[in-house]
Amino acid sequence: MKFQVEILSTETIKPSSPTPDHLRHHKLSYLDQIQPPIFMPMVLFYPKEHDHNDLDLISIHEQRCSKIKKALSDTLVKFYPLAGRVHGTQYVDCNDEGAYYVEAKTNCKLSEIIENPNPKDFNKFLPFELDAAHELPVCFQVTFFACGGMSIAMGMSHKVGDALSYFTFLNGLAAEARGESNDVCAPVFVSDKYFPQKDLSGFYQHRSGIIKQNISTKRFVFDGPMVQAIRAKCIDMSRRPTRVEALSAFIWCRYIASCTSIQQVGVTTDAMYTVSHAVNLRTRMEPPLPEHTFGNVTRTAIAVPPVPVDPKDGTLHGVVNHVREAIKQIDIEYIKKLQEGDTHLNFLRSRTEEVKRGEVVSFSFTSLCRFPIYDADFGWGKPVYVGSASFTFKNLVSFFDTKVGDGVEAWINLLEEDMEKFEKDEELLKYVSLAPSYKNAKVSINY
Repeated sequence: MKFQVEILSTETIKPSSPTPDHLRHHKLSYLDQIQPPIFMPMVLFYPKEHDHNDLDLISIHEQRCSKIKKALSDTLVKFYPLAGRVHGTQYVDCNDEGAYYVEAKTNCKLSEIIENPNPKDFNKFLPFELDAAHELPVCFQVTFFACGGMSIAMGMSHKVGDALSYFTFLNGLAAEARGESNDVCAPVFVSDKYFPQKDLSGFYQHRSGIIKQNISTKRFVFDGPMVQAIRAKCIDMSRRPTRVEALSAFIWCRYIASCTSIQQVGVTTDAMYTVSHAVNLRTRMEPPLPEHTFGNVTRTAIAVPPVPVDPKDGTLHGVVNHVREAIKQIDIEYIKKLQEGDTHLNFLRSRTEEVKRGEVVSFSFTSLCRFPIYDADFGWGKPVYVGSASFTFKNLVSFFDTKVGDGVEAWINLLEEDMEKFEKDEELLKYVSLAPSYKNAKVSINY
C-alpha cells in the first residue's frame, strides 16, 4: 500500500552518566570483524489504548517519547558501546556521542500495515537504509499512526552484536522504561577475549553479498497444524525434527524445485547448493558463556544436501540429517579452530570467491523462534505485532514465532526472478496460511 512517513524531529540520545575512561575503547572481536556492516532491524507495533480519546493523544505521545528517551539514556550507561562510534573493523570509540533517535508520523492506520504485512513497507519505519550502518551502533524511530497507534523500530549494527545481543538490549530498554531497571541484565563484553581480532586488510570483503536492487522479500505464514504436517513428512528419523529443521528443509527443497529447474543466471551448471544455519556459540563454549554475553558469538553451520531434489519425494529427512550433521560439527574443536582464526578466514575468502563465480549457491536461515520478540513492554503493554524488514541479501530466510500458537512466519529474501517462481510453487502453497497473523491474536482491531 502507498503511505507517507514524515520525519518530525531527530536528535542524539546520550548516556545519562559518562563512560569511565578505562572503558572508552571497546575492541571488536574476530567474529564482530567479519560481520557485514548492516543494521539488524525489528519494528514493534503498539495499538492505541481504548480509554484514551483523540484529545489525549498528543499528550500521551509526548509522554511516551519522553519515557523512551529517558530509558534509552539510562540503558546506554550499561550498554556503553552502543552510545559510541564504530571505527572500521577494529574498535568502538565509546565516546558517549549517543544513539540516533527519530520521531515521525504517518498518514495510515496501524491496522493497514499489520493486516497483511509487506516487508518492504517496514523499512519506512527505520531511520536509515539497512546497509548504512557505518559508524552508528544503534538507531531508533518512533512513528505515530493516524489512528493513535505507534511503532518503535530499532536497528543495531551487526558489527557490535548478534540477535541475542539485540534483544538483550531492546528488552532491557523496555524494562527500564516501565520502571523495572532491576530486571535489566548487565551485558558482559568479553567476546574479544575468546575470539581475538585479526588483521583483515586486503583479505576479506565484509560487504560481500550486499545487493541493492532486484531483491524481493515476502512473508509466508505456516500455522501450527501446517508446521506439524511438514514435520510429519520427515519420516525414518530417530528424533523428530524441530519446527525450524523441518521448515528450513521444506523451504530449501521448494526453492530448489521451483527455481533451479532452468539454469539460473550467473550460476555454473555444476554449482554446489548449500544450506546455512546460524548457531549460537555461547552454550557450546567450554565453559559456556552467559546468555547476556554481548557481541557476535554465533557462526554458521553449512550443509551440502544432494541436488537435484526429487520433486516427487515427499520426505525431507535427508536434508534435515545433513543440517543436523553440520550443526553437530559446531563443537568445542570447531570453536578452538575458530579462535585461531586463520583457517576460518581462509575458508571465508575462498567461499566468497566461489559464490561470486557462481560455483556455490548459498541459502541461509536464521531463526528467532523462541526469542523474546514480543516481550518489549515499555509501560503500555506488549506489542500487538512484531516484524523485521526487507534485507539487502538474496537467499536469506528469517523465522519468527507467530503472535499466538505454534505457527512460524518465514520472511524470505530472493532475487525477484526467483521469487516469481517460488511464490507460485503448488507444493509450497499447500502449507501456507493466507490468514493475517493479527486475526489469530484475539485483539481488537480498533486501531
